Amino acid sequence: MLEMLSLLACFACAGAASLPAPDDGMPVDVELVLAVDISQSMDEEEFALQRAGYVEALRHRDFINAVRSGTNGRIAVAYFEWAGVVRDDGVIAWQVIEGEDSANAFADKIASRPFRSFRGTSISGALGFATGLLEKSAFSTLRRVIDISGDGPNNTGPPVATTRDAALAKGIVINGLPILISPSPSVGHLDSYYADCVTGGPGSFVLPIRAASEFSTAIRRKLIQEVSGIHDAATFRVDAAAVDCLLGERLRQRFSDPYFPELDR
Repeated sequence: MLEMLSLLACFACAGAASLPAPDDGMPVDVELVLAVDISQSMDEEEFALQRAGYVEALRHRDFINAVRSGTNGRIAVAYFEWAGVVRDDGVIAWQVIEGEDSANAFADKIASRPFRSFRGTSISGALGFATGLLEKSAFSTLRRVIDISGDGPNNTGPPVATTRDAALAKGIVINGLPILISPSPSVGHLDSYYADCVTGGPGSFVLPIRAASEFSTAIRRKLIQEVSGIHDAATFRVDAAAVDCLLGERLRQRFSDPYFPELDR
């Protein structure tokens, strides 16, 4: 029995070591997870623009001032890249940002990552992974936010609305950055899809990017709003008509086997 307990303790230690945790109970103004799409539908130019947008936003004086203006004057940020799956080497673990040096250090970690892409678009997998990061963190905060970017609907993993609703039930806010620079002709109104199927929670917003020139400014605007917690519904609202939240799954099924019966629900 003692040997079994020791073995379980070793497994627990190994799991903890894979995701470094901050000091218990450190108060921060927000825990923010940046979930960045690297699926193969993104071309190299979009990868570069998206990467540069996050790096520039984190270094920007307005973002740093927003961090310092909070009650605690610091936030906790984690970052990961996703496609059909989330790979361990695509995760940048939690870091506290409380000024220029720490913001630049986190931006440096993102900037140094190699460019790569994978098959599939699992928004649900990304939301589930981000929720796990928030649940395992050891910070003290009243606000937990997932910030997810993407250029297509969920087509792999569980239904996205189910995973979204599970995160919202835990008090997590989800904001979206749909990328509409080169929209697929088979998927219209991705911004409405994100508004209706992906995002949610008090003050949540969708901020579409329709031109390459918008990346840097849009990412900075959304990070500042997420850090400050100021709701600007007039600026970030998307009027979402009724959207099929299984759109991506239906399209994937149709393209892989056009004679296969459609999803029942």
